[in-house]
Amino acid sequence: MKYFLILLLVLVIFVISVTLGANNDQIVTFNYLIAKGNYSLSTLLAVLFASGFVLGWVICGLFYLRTRLSLGRAERKIKRLETQLEQPAEPPVTHSSPVFSKE
Repeated sequence: MKYFLILLLVLVIFVISVTLGANNDQIVTFNYLIAKGNYSLSTLLAVLFASGFVLGWVICGLFYLRTRLSLGRAERKIKRLETQLEQPAEPPVTHSSPVFSKE
């Protein structure tokens, strides 16, 4: 259900951006660090939204991958410790001196 609501929210944002872009056919000057360009507002909105969406998924994917790797290491460590617990412990070897009886 949570993922459905997130998908619905993304879809609503996308529809709003497409609607705003379709109603705004003006040319805007976009000045970025390397150069400067004239783009239609709808194209600029779509490209920036898509790049932000992809960048967000990449960042979330990296965090997810890091978490999964950490979980895998922890599960291997738990498994190793459980196998150590399951192995029967050898009884301690005691060296007792022979007992002499008085006869």
